[in-house]
Amino acid sequence: MTSTLAVVVAHPDDDTFGCAGTVALHADDAGFRFVLIHVTSGEAGQIADEALATRQTLGAVREEEDRLSWVALGRPPDRHELFRYPDHQVDEQPYDELVGRLAEVFEQERPDVVITFGPDGVTGHPDHITTGRGATEAFHRVRRAGEGPGLRRLLHQAIPQSMLDEWNRRLVASGKEPMDPTQLYQPRGVPDDELGVLIDCRTVVDRKLAALEEHRTQSGGMQDMSKEERRTALSFESHVIAWPEHAPGAPLLTDVFGSLDER
Repeated sequence: MTSTLAVVVAHPDDDTFGCAGTVALHADDAGFRFVLIHVTSGEAGQIADEALATRQTLGAVREEEDRLSWVALGRPPDRHELFRYPDHQVDEQPYDELVGRLAEVFEQERPDVVITFGPDGVTGHPDHITTGRGATEAFHRVRRAGEGPGLRRLLHQAIPQSMLDEWNRRLVASGKEPMDPTQLYQPRGVPDDELGVLIDCRTVVDRKLAALEEHRTQSGGMQDMSKEERRTALSFESHVIAWPEHAPGAPLLTDVFGSLDER
């Protein structure tokens, strides 16, 4: 049976953080298809080492870093779309055009599951928020047209509040400032009881770490963590089920495709 996953993110490395473990877990599944869409190339982002890129070359460098990250993981996308909207300016671009481009890919691919950002953008980044809103609208536009298979589940990436609380306890214990979710680019937690999917990636976390290390221009906010702390932080991937409605208190799914055949 074919199972298609489409992931829509704003920047190179958003995908590695949010879904690389899931892809690794399904890498050898017969019929698994992985579609990846980047709305920007991240050219306005960090340059951790000036020897790696200039402001003029960063977008192309980050696209290559992302390609290499999937090679390191061992499962490149079957289709990779690079929209190349201006980084840090997605909310200033023609919104209907973005939705239309995303809907076109969804119509062609008919993914069973789409993963994108929720209203909080995970970190409050305006690019994340607009990307998630556009992908969510495109998902429902194609789903409501009812002219083919797929579009069976929409997931919004999320950080469990319990995990964020634990990270902050460790930061304070080590004498550092806790993360502040009221500030831009700081992670936002979602109440644990709002989650619908929690994926255990511990068996593939070293592959995910290897993928993340290919994003050499980006520190990813993990530069001060030990390798073991990074492994812990990357060992689970969690999502809110944005569609169909997930009943409060229903058991957590442990796979993005879980229970689809029961619907």
